[in-house]
Amino acid sequence: MNSVSPSAVQYVGVVMQEELVESRRPQPLERQGSFGLRPAPTTEPGREANGEPDELDKLKSKLMTAWNNVKYGWTVKSKTSFNKTSPVIVLGNSYLLNSEDEVERFRLAFVSRIWLTYRREFPQLDGSTLTTDCGWGCMLRSGQMLLVQGLLVHLMPRDWAWPDAQQLTEVDFEVFRPRSPARAGGVPIPSFGSPRGSNTPEKSLASDQVPKCSQKNRPEYRRDSQAETLHHKLVSWFGDQPPAPFGLHQLVDIGKSSGKKAGDWYGPSIVAHILRKAVAKTSVLHNLAVYVAQDCTVYKEDVVHLCDLSLSQTPPDPSSQAWKSVLILVPVRLGGEVLNPSYIECVKNILKLECCIGIIGGKPKHSLYFVGFQDEQLLYLDPHYSQPLVDVSQVNFSLESFHCSSPKKMPFNRMDPSCTIGFYARDKKDFESLCSAVSEALSSSKEKYPIFTFVEGKSQDFGLQGHGSNNSGPAAHILPPGRQGMMNNRRNSDEFVFL
Repeated sequence: MNSVSPSAVQYVGVVMQEELVESRRPQPLERQGSFGLRPAPTTEPGREANGEPDELDKLKSKLMTAWNNVKYGWTVKSKTSFNKTSPVIVLGNSYLLNSEDEVERFRLAFVSRIWLTYRREFPQLDGSTLTTDCGWGCMLRSGQMLLVQGLLVHLMPRDWAWPDAQQLTEVDFEVFRPRSPARAGGVPIPSFGSPRGSNTPEKSLASDQVPKCSQKNRPEYRRDSQAETLHHKLVSWFGDQPPAPFGLHQLVDIGKSSGKKAGDWYGPSIVAHILRKAVAKTSVLHNLAVYVAQDCTVYKEDVVHLCDLSLSQTPPDPSSQAWKSVLILVPVRLGGEVLNPSYIECVKNILKLECCIGIIGGKPKHSLYFVGFQDEQLLYLDPHYSQPLVDVSQVNFSLESFHCSSPKKMPFNRMDPSCTIGFYARDKKDFESLCSAVSEALSSSKEKYPIFTFVEGKSQDFGLQGHGSNNSGPAAHILPPGRQGMMNNRRNSDEFVFL
């Protein structure tokens, strides 16, 4: 079952009811990739080359869309439980849910993350008949959430929280004491529902059984009009329209250079490179760069060359303080077919760092964006929910569907070993601190080899000429000295070093 927001059903309207009837016909489904169901090809090879899909192709696309809208549009109500004696970690911040104030801090922190999911009814993707990414775009959506979190840290005030999150008052998760016989009843706490639909089954169920939170117990957040304008602008950059610099249309178009097209499966490594190219291509960001690590190695001089603007001056000015902020994306593989449990503690320590912006990966055949953990369970945002298109070109468009109203957890041992870890450094000093803090977190691994490493020097020093992070081709997988014997070189950008 797809794990999405318990209150997600309130988004489903008349369109879903019409598509439910249409979708009862048998639907052709293709093989499943590592992170999602691939739809059947929507065009014959000859017609695809001519860009002229026939009526049968269009009908297949509509049927697949209807099927996926039903599959990813409905959910069963479930309540996530949290331990009130163990801290909840969310992107470097810790919350101990033993008081209403702490519960509220956690609630606002989670709701304020930007949630990007499957969408339907958007403009047709170039070279296909697809008007939805249901069933195939989950890793791109997870990648978008990783990037947008980096942009939130980069552009928004450090203590920013979405003011409208304070209006969400339903209870749909519970806090309990471990080993308590009253666990089933739990200790209900104010949470993540929404007053959007007063007659939804979920709302009536929650309101009958659980008390609402008192508004007076909530911390007040001043509404910053400038920050909210920027909030809207940032979300608009991820809109499902061709001009949006980080929208699905742009990401799919960039993916063509790596042999991908709409409807294909995307792995966490190739999505990292797509995000890098998208940031490099856009004109909306001038002071941010993206570095994608090679072979589980961050080459420090490559990062410096990418970020130190004084090096591009003629002649170079060592006294210049100009430095681009940087997102560092590290594709890794944490085991063979399943997660190596020796790396769990290391992943926890990484998620505890303030410089960490999350992890894209998921569980087999199901991409997720991990933002934290509690005890032995990961906390995540799930893109597997189909929502209608939001016209982000409108002034003050609704932001409600871009914020998740319910936290979800899953055990570490269900995590797919293929993932990409993200970090953010605002300036050179931050980058140096990042290298030190992350290296310390990596040293907690019980394995002989760390998940990845920081190395002085450039990638060329290790025989990686022509495969730098700024090149358009996929990264080579060549290990630095001391790790060459671990495996043969790999060329596919979705293959990883097995640790």
